[in-house]
This record gives sequence, C-alpha cells and structure tokens, in this order.
Amino acid sequence: MKRRTPDPVAPPDRRAQALAEALEEGGHLAAGAVDGIRHVATEVWSPSNGARVVARAWTDPDYRKRLLEDGTAACAELGYSGPEGEYIVALEDTPERHNVIVCTQCSCTAWPVLGLPPDWYKSPAYRARVAREPRRVLREMGLELPADVKIRVWDTTAETRFMVLPLRPEGTEGWSEERLAGIVTREAMIGVAKVEAPET
Repeated sequence: MKRRTPDPVAPPDRRAQALAEALEEGGHLAAGAVDGIRHVATEVWSPSNGARVVARAWTDPDYRKRLLEDGTAACAELGYSGPEGEYIVALEDTPERHNVIVCTQCSCTAWPVLGLPPDWYKSPAYRARVAREPRRVLREMGLELPADVKIRVWDTTAETRFMVLPLRPEGTEGWSEERLAGIVTREAMIGVAKVEAPET
C-alpha cells in the first residue's frame, strides 16, 4: 500500500480564518466578530494610548497623583479601558529605582495602554531571565543602568496589569503634551528602555 504524503500544514492565519468561518457557518460566532476583534486589537489598543497617559502625568501633577493612586481610573479618564485594562497599576520610575514588567506565566499586558505584547515579551527567554537577572537582560536589550539604581521586577497576575511611568528626559521642559507623547515608547512603558529626547 502506497504511503500517503500528509498535506502541508496551513499557516496560522489561514487556519484561524478557516476556524472562524466554520464557527460562523455553524451559528456559534456572529458574522464579522473576528474582524471586530482584530480591529480593536490592532487599531484601538495601542502603545500610543499609554504614551498619552505618560505625557499627561508628566505635565499634570494632579493627574500623575491619580494615575499612581488608581491607574485603572486614571487611564479610563482618557478613554482607555476594557479587557486587560481592569486592573492597571502604574509604577513610577525614580532616579534611584527602575521598574520593569514581565508575565512569567504567559504574556499579559495592559492591552488598552500598551497594545498587544511584542514577540520578545512573550518569549520564554525574556519571561524566565528578566526575573532572575534583570540588569543583564536590560543591558542585552540596550539599557545600561548605573550600578546604584535598583531594579524592581513586577510579575503580572490575573489581578494586575502594570505599566511603567518612566522618567521624563531632561531637555523637554516646556514641551507640549502631544510632543512628549511622541517620544514615549512601549519599551519604556514596559521598562526595558528609557525615554530619550531626540538630539537637536
């Protein structure tokens, strides 16, 4: 009997599309539901939302206080809430302490303000190593911190979704909130980079 050559495995996006179509045809999923979720995940949840939160905190002391006291409510003030945004805790960097976040169990982040997690954040290497040797991991990612700066690693849980409030860079005094938001990166809000003012 001739051995049958197995069909090649379809790429993940085609398999996901086929599953969605089968669920729709069977009446288990509303038509267009997957496209709606895709739109939210790629267009609504964005690091630019978190950048706006950071810029507001840098320019508005009252907002900064509210953000540090209740990150969920402060982010919702600016319209950023929803799934994975129910328990946002803002971690303030200082000259003496640097915060970095990880999800050692999977890859949870505060989607409304950080967007979906980048591939490196989901990687087993980052998740395992940053908790054990944060200074070395940050150095490998391009962030060299002075020896006297303490590093605090925060592990996301079902009850918390962290975001880092990074230090405002020198030379940005008098900048508008919009201009400040333009230099804040997702990496800085995760804690693996600093916010840098562009060279003039």
